[in-house]
Amino acid sequence: MTDPIACPECQGRKGQRFGADLFLTCQFCGGLGWVGGHNEPAERGDEQESPVPPAAWEHRVWRDPVVAAALPCRYCLGNKKVASVNEASRTMTMAACPACSA
Repeated sequence: MTDPIACPECQGRKGQRFGADLFLTCQFCGGLGWVGGHNEPAERGDEQESPVPPAAWEHRVWRDPVVAAALPCRYCLGNKKVASVNEASRTMTMAACPACSA
């Protein structure tokens, strides 16, 4: 770790302003305007990688009884069909919901 210094990318400005309304924070310092100490980009490592989110049918919203009552199926949301996207062939197919048709 090093002592905090002004960010070498934004020179301490915390980002870049475009016009009157748009301000983009500096990617290097995270919009703080300084690096070093606990804000050391070289020591971030794997912390920036976000964990894989849970599958949609395992989301915490299903613990809400109102949502669970309004949507009968967690997979198809009551549509009785599910979509599958194949990114390699750039195609989408529709099939019967495996949870509703069982």
